[in-house]
Amino acid sequence: MTEHAIVSPEEWIIARKELLKKEKELTRLNDELSRQRRQLPWVKVEKSYRFEGPAGTESLADLFDGRSQLIVYHFMFAPGWAEGCTGCSFIADHIDGANLHLAPHDVSLVVVSRAPLAEFEPFKTRMGWRFKWISSVGGDFNYDYHVSFTKEEVARGQVNYNYGMSDHAAEDLHGISVFTKDAAGDVFHTYSSYARGCDLLLGAHNYLDLTPKGRNETSTMNWVRHHDRYDDGRLVPLTVNSVAPNASGSSCCSAEDHA
Repeated sequence: MTEHAIVSPEEWIIARKELLKKEKELTRLNDELSRQRRQLPWVKVEKSYRFEGPAGTESLADLFDGRSQLIVYHFMFAPGWAEGCTGCSFIADHIDGANLHLAPHDVSLVVVSRAPLAEFEPFKTRMGWRFKWISSVGGDFNYDYHVSFTKEEVARGQVNYNYGMSDHAAEDLHGISVFTKDAAGDVFHTYSSYARGCDLLLGAHNYLDLTPKGRNETSTMNWVRHHDRYDDGRLVPLTVNSVAPNASGSSCCSAEDHA
């Protein structure tokens, strides 16, 4: 910090305007990328998926809750875990605020994990989250959308994740999947993204990127803790950042450095 360049206000304005040109270029590129994302073809969902939630068993179509668009966040919480992935929890901390604006915009958002409902509900209570979190236990949903993998796949050391074979082999990884439902009730898969493709959900990153120290990390999100494990506003030692137990060697999505 003390070695940083110190200039006059006039010189700072010149430098700032140069950076502004690049910021505007990035904004236009992001707008174009979003347009192309909306133009992707759709795939009709033919399989019948069942989920367990607080209100009982629901189908994929039920999750739309009367709306035509559905976002699913695939949260890493496998059967037998006592708490969720820290990176997924970081993303989940952003959901309730966004949900205030999504429902009026014809969008439902749910979180899906492979663990039974009873296993992650205490963790949800601990974190103070209000969003809808449901279980896909016993079904193919997580496997079909490439966020869960069999023990045999993991043992081979590579899994089909993020549209290619990945060495980041674990039974559960994270991602986003988006669906739409037409007037006839047919459901279509429109988009999925994985690994650092989920970064766009992390508003806290945008705040940090404005600051002189930025994200201040040595590897992707290695500083993130469950929000009740920071010490008086400061980072606790990494050893306190527990990995979910009985995870069969899987690591938190915050450890993923691949794009």
